[in-house]
Amino acid sequence: QVQLVESGGGLVQAGGSLRLSCAASGRTFNAYASTYSMGWFRQAPGKEREFVAAISWTFGSTVDGDSVKGRFTISRDNVRNTLYLQMNSLKPEDTAVYYCAADGKQYYSSSVYRHPDEYVYWGQGTQVTVSS
Repeated sequence: QVQLVESGGGLVQAGGSLRLSCAASGRTFNAYASTYSMGWFRQAPGKEREFVAAISWTFGSTVDGDSVKGRFTISRDNVRNTLYLQMNSLKPEDTAVYYCAADGKQYYSSSVYRHPDEYVYWGQGTQVTVSS
């Protein structure tokens, strides 16, 4: 099993920063995390789930969504089994529920994926609200 628990969301003014964390655990995660890609997605009310960023757990290769390039940074701590999303220069349009996800693949690849259908395990989300 894989458990993903997000934290760090909250209310922030435009231009501010937040850091989201995603604590990963479970027997399946411990066994196969080295082959996973993990990502952040977000979903605003009435909108589809949007790709934010993703990272290869072992290789560290990353990809960012177009709307957050230059402002958000994804990283991971392999020892603490924690995924992070540093969000700077926040805008009101960044307001959404942010989800952590793991793709669950069991082979090594430096590829990381943008589409939510590629991800098998999901956290419950953390709300980020940016006021203008």
